[in-house]
Amino acid sequence: MSDFLSADATSNSGSSPSKNNEPETAAISDLAGDRKNPAPGTPTTREAPLRLVETAFLASTASLIWLINYYFPLGPLLRVFFPVPIALVYLRWGNRAAWMSALVSGLLLSVLMGPTRSILYVIPFGVMGVALGGLWRRKASWSVSISVGALIGTVGFFFKFWLLSALVGQDLWVYVTAQVTEIVEWVFVKLGWLSVPSLSTIGAIAAGMILVNNIVYLFVVHLVALLLLDRLGNPIPRPPRWVQVLIDYEE
Repeated sequence: MSDFLSADATSNSGSSPSKNNEPETAAISDLAGDRKNPAPGTPTTREAPLRLVETAFLASTASLIWLINYYFPLGPLLRVFFPVPIALVYLRWGNRAAWMSALVSGLLLSVLMGPTRSILYVIPFGVMGVALGGLWRRKASWSVSISVGALIGTVGFFFKFWLLSALVGQDLWVYVTAQVTEIVEWVFVKLGWLSVPSLSTIGAIAAGMILVNNIVYLFVVHLVALLLLDRLGNPIPRPPRWVQVLIDYEE
């Protein structure tokens, strides 16, 4: 009898419950989410659907703002929001999600308005939103982000004129230079200058005016993003001190 009990005890000790239940424990642990932390930059299981939904929502928001402004123009009121949704995607989910949001916005506008008008949104405002989001996430100063955004906006302006000139079959830049020539000649007359500006000088002045216009536009975009994104929990870098005093902004 004692031999039988000792043999039974030996067999039970050789197959302990902890070893036999290891597969079940691992399965329960997986179902409960008891796993190692993912690598940095890798979305978790819960974050992946949230990233997808927010990216699609903000892409459609950017497209809707462009659509409303095209058919019901409200002046500069909606224009300042063109790059903000794409920049918000970058602040929340990074570079890849921001580019996907800009691409989805372009595809959606291509369906609603045609390829030409969708391209005019992606270049420059989609690219501008990605650039601003990247600079804001890296805590770049306002002078850097405004300068980069203004350069992108200027390139987008010339791209727009090139594309429209190719579609119309006329060089639309001639009309711009004609308007700038009238302004420059009026200024020269007021200053008492009798010289006539050359064509290259007119082109340089026109390009400078476009760049200055984009700098002012980007400054207003930064002000709107400062007030809006702070309330959404995705703040951008703080403005210079003189801007905080000018708008009476308290951190």
